[in-house]
This record gives sequence, structure tokens and C-alpha cells, in this order.
Amino acid sequence: MIEYHNSRPARIVGPSHEILTRESLPPADTTRWVASRKAQVVAAVETGLMTIDEVMRRYRLSLEEFYSWQHAIDRAGVPGLRVAWSQQDRVARRHSREAVSSRLRELVAV
Repeated sequence: MIEYHNSRPARIVGPSHEILTRESLPPADTTRWVASRKAQVVAAVETGLMTIDEVMRRYRLSLEEFYSWQHAIDRAGVPGLRVAWSQQDRVARRHSREAVSSRLRELVAV
């Protein structure tokens, strides 16, 4: 059940099925951004608990950083927010591009 306050939800169900309110989100002085905290902030924006401007101000995030979190969740869910996953994904995409380039060079050489 969603409870609304001033046309915004007062609480939401977070990515790990926990109840989130503005007060239960990560503190404004968070410096260690683990995947679960990033996911909570993205969920807060996507459900209208907070606006993107409020999140950027509260957590001193750039728009690009927030969008990168959102994109990572869209691509791979909460595990996609882990630093190790993004590093592995970057390496896999580079190898894929190199394989395609190599194959194209072979085709052109023929």
C-alpha cells in the first residue's frame, strides 16, 4: 500500500522489498555507495518519493552519475551497480568490439 502526502508517496517499497521513506533513505553525508544504497536512491526518484533535483542536491551527485546508476539497473538490476560488475562489463564490451573489428578486417581483406 502506498501512502501519499502532498501528491507524493510518503513511503515506497524499495528494491529489496523494504519500506522506504525519505528518512530511511541513505544519509546525505553518505560517502560509501554500495549497490543497495544506489538502488534505493534510484527507486526513490523513479517512484516519486524524491525528485531528481532533490537527490542531486542531497547527495551532491551529478546528473550523469545518477543516470549511470539508472542505466546500470536497467541493464543488469541491482548487481549492475556493483563496481566489479561494471568493470567486468566494460572489459566484455571492449572484447566484443575488438572481435567485431577483427572479423570486419578479415572480411574486408578477402
